[in-house]
Amino acid sequence: MEQRAQQRQQQIQQRQQITQQRQRDALTRQSAERQSRIDRMQQRVQQLQSQKPEGLRAQRAQERALQTQNRLLQREQSMQQRDQARLQRFGPEPTTVGRAATAAAVQAAERGRFTERFREHATSQSEAALITRQSGWAPRQAWRHRHPAVFVAWLGPVFWPYAYSDIFDYTFWSYAYDPGYWAYAYDDFVDTVFWGGDGAYSAYASINPNDYPQAGASYRARRGASVSPQTLRQLCDAPDKGVTAWPFASITQAVRPTPEQRTLLDDLKTAAAQAADAFKQSCNDSYALTPPGRLRAMTNRVSATLEAVKIVRPALEKFYGSLSDEQQARFNTLGPNIGERPQQQEANAQSESCGDPKSSLTQLPIERIEAVVHPAGKQKEALERLSDATNQAVKALQAACPDDVPLTPVGRLEAMQKRLEAMLEAANRVQPALDEFYATLSSEQKARFNTLPQTASQ
Repeated sequence: MEQRAQQRQQQIQQRQQITQQRQRDALTRQSAERQSRIDRMQQRVQQLQSQKPEGLRAQRAQERALQTQNRLLQREQSMQQRDQARLQRFGPEPTTVGRAATAAAVQAAERGRFTERFREHATSQSEAALITRQSGWAPRQAWRHRHPAVFVAWLGPVFWPYAYSDIFDYTFWSYAYDPGYWAYAYDDFVDTVFWGGDGAYSAYASINPNDYPQAGASYRARRGASVSPQTLRQLCDAPDKGVTAWPFASITQAVRPTPEQRTLLDDLKTAAAQAADAFKQSCNDSYALTPPGRLRAMTNRVSATLEAVKIVRPALEKFYGSLSDEQQARFNTLGPNIGERPQQQEANAQSESCGDPKSSLTQLPIERIEAVVHPAGKQKEALERLSDATNQAVKALQAACPDDVPLTPVGRLEAMQKRLEAMLEAANRVQPALDEFYATLSSEQKARFNTLPQTASQ
């Protein structure tokens, strides 16, 4: 009996040592990655300070950019100090036990994503996209700062906060967006179901995984108390200021519509207003804390966005179809000057590798759930069904990847509708299986699943 007790005590101590080592490894890696981020932010601040913009408007824009970067930098430095204090409490650094496994987990999270192909193109444009994503700018705000607009997953409790402007602005001004825009959307959509907005693995939806080792930290800050009620009301009551954000003046100036065409353009304005009204209802003032709740919130938002597209598309097609070839050519060239991006290059960037297996979106979360929740019996069978449903959902997203980027607003809006329908199909495939699996769990298992990111990162 005494020998068995000693063996059990040794096993407990070994498990504690392994857990502590994993925590130390994760914290050490996090601290190193954060320091790299701090270095980049300091370089960015120095670049901004060295610029000498001409004109009051440009100077104010520089001041706002500096303030944003300094706030981000101060937050990162504060969190770095906290991480270092936690590391000191662990005591001296032991041997390299577990480091190989940690590195393998990081590599597994990087591979098999819709955004994987963009990690190889870490250009100045990707750095600009990083700033846009970190700052949580709406597309029009990003363009004013001369940065490409990128996908922002959450703002406060609101999933896809700029969905209305993203869809319709992309329709008119696709060059203002980062080439990986829809790749981010797909990855974040799937990630949020399992990891939540602050998941350790949602970090690797970025162009370069080292750019977002704690992408969730910024999401967590945005969805908390720091998001003012006024900001949420603005998102819910007037999505990107509704119709006034549409480039109707630019369209009119470019195509010079005839009286008959102007009537169709007025119909398009009316449809835009109706779409904005329908979209308002999809806002939520509370963030879902469970995986099934998060998926429902995202589904509701995607459904509202799809409804808005279906309202606008017939009016846009009628107006565009009434234009002459010369007018259509002028319409097609609308857009802000955010650097030249050849159309064929964008098409290649979007379509390349869409059909490759997405292992980190399908296999990795199921493996982590098994490791953390320890399902047994009917739970394991339900998890297998959830795995199958997730695989089918990702295949639906893969099928919606375009072979090329449409060159006309009508073609782009059609592509937007196809992609939204694919996201909705993916959600509808996963939701029943997710509900079934979640219902089989005990309260303790549900708590572990709800906080899967924090547990999986240890």
